[in-house]
Amino acid sequence: MQLEELASLVVILLFIVGTARDVRTSFWPKFTHEKTFQHLTYFVMFALFLLWSAQASVKEGLHIHFLALTTLTMMYGWRCAFLLTIPVTAALVVVRKLGVYDVPEYLLLSALLPILISYAIFALSYHYLPRNIFVFIFVAGFFNGGMTGSLHLLLNTLYQLALGVYDWQTIYDNYLILVPLLAFPEGLLNGMALAILCVFKPEWLRVFSDRDYIYNHYHK
Repeated sequence: MQLEELASLVVILLFIVGTARDVRTSFWPKFTHEKTFQHLTYFVMFALFLLWSAQASVKEGLHIHFLALTTLTMMYGWRCAFLLTIPVTAALVVVRKLGVYDVPEYLLLSALLPILISYAIFALSYHYLPRNIFVFIFVAGFFNGGMTGSLHLLLNTLYQLALGVYDWQTIYDNYLILVPLLAFPEGLLNGMALAILCVFKPEWLRVFSDRDYIYNHYHK
């Protein structure tokens, strides 16, 4: 294991420890006692596995696939969302879409950081923008998904540049040039998912509350 892989592993382990309390108090009791929530979680992980399996590799280390992590974060919160990406990543190793030694970097760059970005954009919209359902769908959903997908590619670019694997021109011509093409469908995927959930299954969204986004004018 190389130094950068070891550093990524340390960061991942620290965040796993940091998520333990939330998982133990909020996720695990509900998962073990509610069959509907259990089936939903299995379905979400399977859907995420399918999305991540359908990845295109421009060059080694420069992977492109839909993330759908904005929706995952809105459904489970950032701590539990990160937890759920671990078995999905393990499944990618089993089907040989990912090498064992690539797991720490993959979890860091393609799971943890995008999840943190998604939650940060949601938190900023929650605190600084009007709280209504349209702001949630279009900012925390469409815009958030597109921005998270774009920043994911940018972070991976910076990581590859820092390692000296590729030069800037190679990455730009083969990888960054795809950002505009991926931002819109990533935003559309997450925005439509959140719109459907807001209307039909708002109880599946951990960060969504009728009190905040629909009836907030009664509490001013």
